[in-house]
Amino acid sequence: MPSPGARRVALALDALRHGWPVRVGDGAVLLPAETGFAGGATAPRMLISAARAVTLKLANQREAAVPEAPVLIRAAEPFDLETARAVADPALDLVHPMKGPFAAEHIGDVEAARAAMELARLAGILPAFLVAPALDGEVQDVSAADLAEWKDASRISIASRARLPVAAAEDAEIVAFRALDDLREHVALVIGRQNGDRAPLVRLHSECLTGDILGSLKCDCGPQLDAALHAMADEAKAGGWGVLLYLRQEGRGIGLINKLRAYRLQDQGFDTVDANNRLGLPTEARDFPVAARMLELLGVHAIRLMTNNPAKVAALQGVGVEVIERVPHQLPPNPHNARYLETKRDRTGHLL
Repeated sequence: MPSPGARRVALALDALRHGWPVRVGDGAVLLPAETGFAGGATAPRMLISAARAVTLKLANQREAAVPEAPVLIRAAEPFDLETARAVADPALDLVHPMKGPFAAEHIGDVEAARAAMELARLAGILPAFLVAPALDGEVQDVSAADLAEWKDASRISIASRARLPVAAAEDAEIVAFRALDDLREHVALVIGRQNGDRAPLVRLHSECLTGDILGSLKCDCGPQLDAALHAMADEAKAGGWGVLLYLRQEGRGIGLINKLRAYRLQDQGFDTVDANNRLGLPTEARDFPVAARMLELLGVHAIRLMTNNPAKVAALQGVGVEVIERVPHQLPPNPHNARYLETKRDRTGHLL
């Protein structure tokens, strides 16, 4: 049965996508700046990210070490939704270059404010809210504890599985995973015959619509996915087996729309890390406990991980997965993703 807390989070995410107000804990009502549509709504304060506050000269780089951290701001005049969107969206900086003056204020319940920012990310919207707008109608209540309950990976279970011959290997099985109150359905592709005595070759692959389906050259996701499947097929031919975990965490957890916003900022000269941070979003927001739970349900306890990222090894080990070997998974760059790969090497520690 779904828990009441997880259900409240599901309702809050739905509310934010629809532009409806939420209230986290005992805090003020929050109206999402991006999707909100309440006619004539104004508020004296906004909740924005620390990285966005830096852009507005309201924080220094040290304070924005966690770019998605919440900052409460006020202005001389109340914010309406149009001005709130100009404050929230860096893509509008050239259209609305003059903003403010603003002042940063003390946040009474930091945990609730952080939960609000994370809810915005999970909903795939910009992390910015009108605080305490005068509104009529219902407000969706949720709490930080509810969010922790919703994120509990133990809620995930196997929903279905079936044989699925694929181009790389005819001997493959697809396993679908689902958690109540979460619309994302993760899948695993098991290639070869599962052997409990032999650690499988494993690849964690975050959903990438642009790279996996459309053949984007801005990243290396599509070629990495294809190469991983063929490497697992070769492993199966040699008596081993492989597991591809396909995680529904687009853009490393920031969502498709925000990923495209980051692409637009990259076209303005920002690298992939700075683009994410300028949006007030973390560089890395993938949910590794989800991957650990999927492996647990498959009966996999030790893995050989295909990755160029030592931080991914550490993250999986931190949630209880035994990584007995890191298997490099490097592919040649193209003119469109060379800077992207350089950024992964120089700023996020990838071994390239």
